[in-house]
Amino acid sequence: MTWDWEFAWEALPVVLDGLLVTFQATVLGSIVAYALGLVFALMRRSPIRVVSTATWLLIEFIRSTPLLVQLFFLFFVLPGFGVTLSPLVAGVIGLGLHYACYTAEVYRAGIEGVPPGQWEAATALSLPRSRTWSGIILPQAIPRVLPALGNYTISMFKETPLLFAIGLPDIVGEAFEFASLNFRYVEPITIAGILFLLLSYPSSLIVRYLERRFGLTH
Repeated sequence: MTWDWEFAWEALPVVLDGLLVTFQATVLGSIVAYALGLVFALMRRSPIRVVSTATWLLIEFIRSTPLLVQLFFLFFVLPGFGVTLSPLVAGVIGLGLHYACYTAEVYRAGIEGVPPGQWEAATALSLPRSRTWSGIILPQAIPRVLPALGNYTISMFKETPLLFAIGLPDIVGEAFEFASLNFRYVEPITIAGILFLLLSYPSSLIVRYLERRFGLTH
């Protein structure tokens, strides 16, 4: 099958519409993942054993089940319990919760990487616990984990096509729908793939720069 430039130009605006939805899901999902991941990391360090154990079990359960199954549960199963979510909301919650369980471990590693002397100094100065975390520990831990968080954002971006399974018109969904209507798949799917590459590769270069910037690679 030959490449049809006229059809490709017709498909491009449709695919770009889907790209906006993909960006929206990725950005919102990342915000949820970063915030919730930090909460999970702090709960894992809770002195209350029930809290830390329950958080660990939740993280392991979510990490051990496929993201697609979790999306199906949010979108198709929850309505049976009276909770109905739109495709975008279900997608953002699914992506955010799934990746929060990975970012939680990243945060935990960053926190544990803070020198013990910093904790001892805060204790010696009788700083409140909230001040110790906000003013000493997290400002040192978070820069260490930025490259890893960036990698997870890129992974999330590349997994957004799974949202098409719950009816969200993302970049791949729009490309597939347009291709199905015209019985021609080469151009729309290829354009979607090229856009993924053009966005993912520069992002990976930025992550590598952050790794070098914070001395995480040699």
